[in-house]
Order: sequence, then structure tokens, then C-alpha cells
Amino acid sequence: MYSLLTRSGTWFDRIEAYWQSPDGQKILASFLVVFFLVAVAVIELNRRALLPSPFDRVFSRTHLAAIEQAFNLLLALEVVSLILSLVHSVSRSVGKQFEIFSLILLRGTFKNISHFDEPLLWEQVESVMVPIVASAVSALLIFVIIGFFYRLQKPHPLKMRVGDKSRFILAKKAIALALLLCFLALGVYDVWGYFAFDHPENVFEMFYTLLIFSDVLIVLISLRYSSQYLVAFRNSGFAVATVLIRLALLAPTTIGAILGVGTALFALGITIAYNAFVPELCDECVLGGKGTDKI
Repeated sequence: MYSLLTRSGTWFDRIEAYWQSPDGQKILASFLVVFFLVAVAVIELNRRALLPSPFDRVFSRTHLAAIEQAFNLLLALEVVSLILSLVHSVSRSVGKQFEIFSLILLRGTFKNISHFDEPLLWEQVESVMVPIVASAVSALLIFVIIGFFYRLQKPHPLKMRVGDKSRFILAKKAIALALLLCFLALGVYDVWGYFAFDHPENVFEMFYTLLIFSDVLIVLISLRYSSQYLVAFRNSGFAVATVLIRLALLAPTTIGAILGVGTALFALGITIAYNAFVPELCDECVLGGKGTDKI
């Protein structure tokens, strides 16, 4: 079992090293640009009836759809960054979840108008103005809340034995690697369903469902190495935030946007309470003889 964890950790380290390298970032950014330009060109060909059947039915005839698809790819890349962050910091991974959710809200602005004909007319847009404004304003509010969330993060590392720490990190790397493989499989399935059966994309909604299980699993594994109440509560609370984000993606646009802002405030509240009470709770743990781990 330990050898399998070690092998998974090695693969994870290789993927992370390439993903975060300057060369890797340049390649990914260039791919985004090329993808966007190709999408615009394909849509233009479809508008001129130059695409053969059945491709003319699959691709949009509105250039704004290219922005939506570029955002989808950007979101996919951000999801990979989120998965990699699971290993290093619970708070960082939660912040990445809200970053992705805010980008989903911004993408919704283009998604709501991507099926209209060009040029856009007010009579067309008027019916979706409320969801568009709700998504845009909520994305801005979440952006601001995330800024305060990151600013309030303080280092409170648990003191544990070197062997326990290594096994905990290896377990998180194995979970992250499995989650990455599942996301890739979901992406392939989603693209196939879109082109073969014209199904709407829902890969990010399905991913957040998987993320709920991975978050809970990490919380349960962490209890093997630290059973302190404050740590368990914070990590469990962040797992609840993931559940609420999933519900926000399931809800109608306006309600989901409001729920997303409330969830971001909930995560911010957990951080404020954790920072305020962590010294007192740690002292109680030591004085009460429950352990000597410090945060």
C-alpha cells in the first residue's frame, strides 16, 4: 500500500512540476489563444455555410459562443490547478474553488447571449438582463471576498511526526491524482456527449460533486493525525462550502449567484473565527492533556 502511495506521489510531483513551470504556463496560455482564434474562425465558416454536415449543426453561428468556449477551457485549466492545490493547503484549495465559481459566473454572462443572432438587439437581451447582472455582480463580490479570505490566512501548521506528515501528504497526492484522472474522464465524456448527442456541458457540476467526496475523505484522513476540534471544524466547514457551491451551480442563475456570495461569506466567517480562537483552543488542548500538537 505504501509503495502504491509513493508511486502516486512521484507521478503527482512530475505533473505539478511541469504544470507550474514557466514553460508549461507559456504552452497553456498559447493553447488558450490558439483555441479562441480557431473557435472564432470555425464559427465564421459556419455562418457562411461552409461547414459540412453534421458539423454545421454542432457549432454555433454566434461569435460570442467562442468566448464561452474559451472560458470553458480556462475553467478546465483552473480546475487542474485546484486539484494540485489540494495537497498543499486546505484554505488555498477552497480559495481556488471560489475563483473557479466566480469564473463560471462570468462565463454565464456570455452563455446567456451566445445563442442570440448577430447583431445583438435589445429586444433579445432584455429577457436575460436580470441573470446577466446577477452573475456579473456576484462574481465581483466573490472576487472581493476572496481577496479578504486570502489576506486573513495565517500559517498554523500542525506539529506531527515526520513519518505521519509524509504519509498524510502521500495520501493527499494519491487522492489528487485520482481526482485528476476522474476529471479528465469526465471531460472526455462531456465533449463526446456534446458532439454526439448535443447534450449541454455539465463537466464542472459533476466535478464539484466529486470534489465533495474528496474533501470529506481528506478530512477523515486528517483525523488520523490530528483530532483537534478546531481543525476538524474548519476543514469540515470548508467541505460544507463545497457542497453549497455545488448547490449554487444546480440552482437557477440568480439564486445560484446569491447563494455563491453567501457561501463565500460563510468561508470567510470560518477563517475569521478560526484565527480568533485558535490560540485559546490550542491552549485548552495542551492544558487538558489531549495532546501537544500546535497549530
